[in-house]
Amino acid sequence: MKLNYLILAIAFVFCSCQDKKNTDTLADNTDAVPANKPKGMVWIKGGEFMLGNSSADAANTEGPAVLTKMDGYWIDETEVTNDQFEAFVKATGYKTVAEREIDWEEMKKQLPPGTPKPHDSILVPGSLVFAPPSGPVPLNDYSLWWAWMPGANWRHPQGPDSDIKGKGNYPVVQVAYEDAQAYAKWAGKRLPTEAEWEYAAQGGKDNQNFAWGNELTPAGVYQANFFQGDFPYHNTDADGFDRLAPVKNFQPNGYGLYDMIGNVWELTDDRYRPDTYKMYKTSGMRECHSPKGPEVSYDPNDPYSPKRVIKGGSFLCSEQYCSSYRPDARMANSEDSGQEHVGFRCVKDKN
Repeated sequence: MKLNYLILAIAFVFCSCQDKKNTDTLADNTDAVPANKPKGMVWIKGGEFMLGNSSADAANTEGPAVLTKMDGYWIDETEVTNDQFEAFVKATGYKTVAEREIDWEEMKKQLPPGTPKPHDSILVPGSLVFAPPSGPVPLNDYSLWWAWMPGANWRHPQGPDSDIKGKGNYPVVQVAYEDAQAYAKWAGKRLPTEAEWEYAAQGGKDNQNFAWGNELTPAGVYQANFFQGDFPYHNTDADGFDRLAPVKNFQPNGYGLYDMIGNVWELTDDRYRPDTYKMYKTSGMRECHSPKGPEVSYDPNDPYSPKRVIKGGSFLCSEQYCSSYRPDARMANSEDSGQEHVGFRCVKDKN
């Protein structure tokens, strides 16, 4: 056990970390906004913040919080939209993971040894879609509201009978990590690290429950697109949307960024581990500086599948279920998986 722990520790890109119980405001800095602002991007100046959450309400995977120093960077003001992704596809001829034929030899590498091969009728291009049940179901089995849909992809988010006509300003979904990486490279950008994403999502409100303050719906006003009602079978649509919303529909955060919370989970470049922050805290160094996450992913609930961190929650986040509409919330997503509620935005370095 000690040897395994040491191997896992060495697998991390170490940052330096120290504890700080009260950090109510971001540190002052002189990180001036660079010239030549990229279109549709916002400059996030460097500073300090608390990465993660040490409160009693936080999930075990979200803490302990670590004081983190960030360098400045550019970030997309919105999630990448269908129009933007379509421009990339037209320019490159790119085919997403959900549109490709399935290679069983590759797929079984991410499954427990001895997993039998499904029937060929199942091994066809497709993706996962939200399929709400007709009534209450146990909330410990997500297969009761998710379904594999042949023909589901970014052009047809809910299956072959759906399309994105008239939804060019909606976030692109059904994209896997590889697809998001390809778009980012074409656009001269990259995917954000988990720390970059969380720092930007806070909008300058460190140690607040939500990106806009401590109340989920201040004065009864919805600040993001998430699930209201009885999850997963009855959405009251109190925020005005049953599923996805167009970008820029809700107020931006303190940095001028839209939909960092809700709408779609957003892919980051960091590999997922449930104990990432614990490893940061035990690194033995004094300060955490722009961490880039572990070198190897591991999810004890699905140990054969490489995963990346997703952030921000989605239109399916509910007070009854995941309540992940917080900057410090984090989940895992298989690298080869596209889903109806997962999208992304990009960042760009100063130079």
